[in-house]
Amino acid sequence: MSSYMPPVAPPPAQQPTPPYSPPPRRYRRSIAGPVVLIVLGLVFLLGNLHVISWHKLGILFAHYWPVLLILWGVIKLIEYQQAQREGLQARGIGAGSVVLIIFIIICGLTATQISRFNWGEVRDNLNIDDNDFDNIFGESYNYDDRLEQDLPPAITTLRVNDDHGAVRVSYSSDNKITVSVRKRVGAENEPDADKYNSQTRPILTITGAVLTLDAKTQAAGDHPVETDLDISIPRKMQLVVTSRRGDVSVTGRDGNIEINNQHGDVSVEEVTGSVKLNLEKSSAKVEQITGDVHIDGRLNEVTVMDIKGSLQLDGEFQESVKIARVTKNVSFKSSRTDLEFSRIDGELDLDSDDLHADQITGPLNLTTRSKQIRLEEVSGDVRLRNENGGIEISMRSLGNVQIDSRNGDINLSVPDKAGFKLDARTHDGEIQTDFGELKVENGDRESKASGTVGNGITHIVLNNEHDGIEIRRNSARASSAAPAPPKALPAPKSKVVPTEN
Repeated sequence: MSSYMPPVAPPPAQQPTPPYSPPPRRYRRSIAGPVVLIVLGLVFLLGNLHVISWHKLGILFAHYWPVLLILWGVIKLIEYQQAQREGLQARGIGAGSVVLIIFIIICGLTATQISRFNWGEVRDNLNIDDNDFDNIFGESYNYDDRLEQDLPPAITTLRVNDDHGAVRVSYSSDNKITVSVRKRVGAENEPDADKYNSQTRPILTITGAVLTLDAKTQAAGDHPVETDLDISIPRKMQLVVTSRRGDVSVTGRDGNIEINNQHGDVSVEEVTGSVKLNLEKSSAKVEQITGDVHIDGRLNEVTVMDIKGSLQLDGEFQESVKIARVTKNVSFKSSRTDLEFSRIDGELDLDSDDLHADQITGPLNLTTRSKQIRLEEVSGDVRLRNENGGIEISMRSLGNVQIDSRNGDINLSVPDKAGFKLDARTHDGEIQTDFGELKVENGDRESKASGTVGNGITHIVLNNEHDGIEIRRNSARASSAAPAPPKALPAPKSKVVPTEN
């Protein structure tokens, strides 16, 4: 008996088990970036609404910008601790946050360096006035004031301190001091300007025999205040003025004057007494002084005229120096020129390339370089050294003369009937003269001249390393300037007569 076995169906295919995927992490949102942006936005809003001036905001940011990074870090730390308590993942610092942090650091470091920089010195060097910044840092407000006070008999000196502003001093007919004040205040609004004006009112104080007028321009801190003072005092009071930035003008004094000034024009006229100026990047004009004048510092343009006493100039002179009619000794000293003589009845002009003077009385001592020198109607002894420049001297009254030159012609004119002994030498040039008594030897590389003219009472010594030497008569020189046919001269081996400057 056969048994029937039904076919067995294959077991159903098993579905593959899907892989396990953990639930997505839940991050706690960070508010550090938005908080910092909100703080910055509020700061700029206060600036636009003029609640805080932009100048103050800049100073605050330059000093306290690291607070933004500290605030950012504190917020991130609080977020991390809160996420741990809630079992959530704390969000890290994203690319946008890194960019913002770097931006804050760069801006903060830049602002700090800018705040530490001496912008006042830069402004002074570029000769920029506060007027140029009015539209940036606020408006300008003007104020007028007046001070008047009787002077006790013991007061002999007035001291004026004005850090920023012009000072003008004139004489009064009574025994009072009168001060007219014109003030300009920079501020964001008028209430602030009124406050700064009240803080910077000029004051008068007495200490012994000295009366002090203080403009107090620094009392408002960083806010620009410019105070002009128009002062009237008795003629016999001595005067001391200290001004960092602003012009100073003094007229009609019978006492000594001292002025300390930076970045201004100083004018002193009609003074019976001595004048002393200590200047820094300023210009000076001094006229009609009966006493001595002393000017030192770093100056631009200087003009000194009609001085009955002596004149002393020490320092660096950037532009030009003009001197006229000084009765006593004149001394000029700088890093490039050392000049001294006894008197000048004419004028002297000195700049970076030229020195021209007339009617100087010696003994004259001059040491300089890289200048074209032209001196006319010189009397007395002369001692001169120059490098890289021609020398032309016309003597009115001959004294002992010694001239040493390099790289420039020497042209000396002496009176027609002068008596002198000559010793002259030059390399790479010729010696020419109008005096037949002198023996001249012109060689290929060296030329010499020597001899005695007249009584030989004075001695002339001329030394030139390169270029020529001429010794001329004043009469021959004057006649050569008249419109007459030129006298034929032998062809020189090198240039002899320098061009006048």
